Amino acid sequence: MDFAWSEEQQALRRSLIQFAQQELTSDVIGEDHREEFSWNGWRQCAKFGIQGMPVPEEFGGGGADILTMVCALEALGYGCRNSGLIFSLNAHMWGAEIPLASFGTDAQKQALLPRLAAGELMGAFAGTEFASGSEASAPRIRAEHKGGRWVLNGSQAFVSNAPLADVIVVLAATGASGDPAGATVFVLEKAAPGFSAGPALQRMGLRTSPMGEVTLNDCEVPERSVLGEVGAGSAVLAAAQDWERICVLASHLGMMQRQLEISARYAGERRQFGQRIGKFPAIAAKIAEMDIRLETSRLVLYQAAWLKKQGKHPERETAIAKAYVAEAAIETARDALQIHGGYGYMTEYQIERELRDAIAGRIYSGSADAEKRIIAGAHGL
Repeated sequence: MDFAWSEEQQALRRSLIQFAQQELTSDVIGEDHREEFSWNGWRQCAKFGIQGMPVPEEFGGGGADILTMVCALEALGYGCRNSGLIFSLNAHMWGAEIPLASFGTDAQKQALLPRLAAGELMGAFAGTEFASGSEASAPRIRAEHKGGRWVLNGSQAFVSNAPLADVIVVLAATGASGDPAGATVFVLEKAAPGFSAGPALQRMGLRTSPMGEVTLNDCEVPERSVLGEVGAGSAVLAAAQDWERICVLASHLGMMQRQLEISARYAGERRQFGQRIGKFPAIAAKIAEMDIRLETSRLVLYQAAWLKKQGKHPERETAIAKAYVAEAAIETARDALQIHGGYGYMTEYQIERELRDAIAGRIYSGSADAEKRIIAGAHGL
């Protein structure tokens, strides 16, 4: 396996870093304090073509493969310090665009994909519920077929982009209660009768990415709203999850690279007791550990993406990457904060926010414990 980026991917990486550093440097500290989504950043990303990158070219996208997406998101994480904006981009692409591109009818694709790719519409996926958490393969929300239409009832929590989303992909039970084979995916627009989204929830981190509850109260949708086949929701979910779990933490690689560089530079400049603090073994060890985690994270994530590009379903490798990179990002942010001492704890230096943002990586898109169950399952446990 050769994980070296092609010349085209390297050019994309350079242009994305430059774009992010020039165009996505708005008041991130203030936006985090106000829990405010950056519409300006969203529009700038749309102009660059980020929202459309994984969408097939015939629907206005870039047709990027999964390795190219990892390359792009890693670069975005390096150049952009607004982790909430990047998280919303991920929720948009993997929660709405990939399911539509993979399982949508021609009519569904023509109606929605071009506008999603252009950033004119924002997408979301509603699959986490109050009672069942991330057990999305067996949803408790129900959909009943009545008179040539589907009627959906229930609430789903922690839906990224929900307060602002125009298109919501919803997983619902259409068979026996709790039966994974009876799950069906629907595509809803926010104007659907009986659909409502609650206000943004207040959170510890990722505060610039809107998250809220979706409520479906006798929400009626036509039969053409079914995405894929009735009862085949688990297949739609599995296809989207491979992309999501591989790509959602790719930006953490860029963040970890930036934190390593900033910390090494600070350790080389800051002096205590007559010498640079980088000469102290404890500080030097932290820099080395940050580097080790970064390179290991790259290897496991690139491998999972490479396997997916080969047409495989790398469930074990994806789970390893998700569990490892999520933890590595937290540890690297903690080390960066510790190296900077009191300055790292200050809002102005932005390290404390990146630590808060990184912690959510152990929870979203499959918790660390859930990923470890998948890994153990590969060994027959």
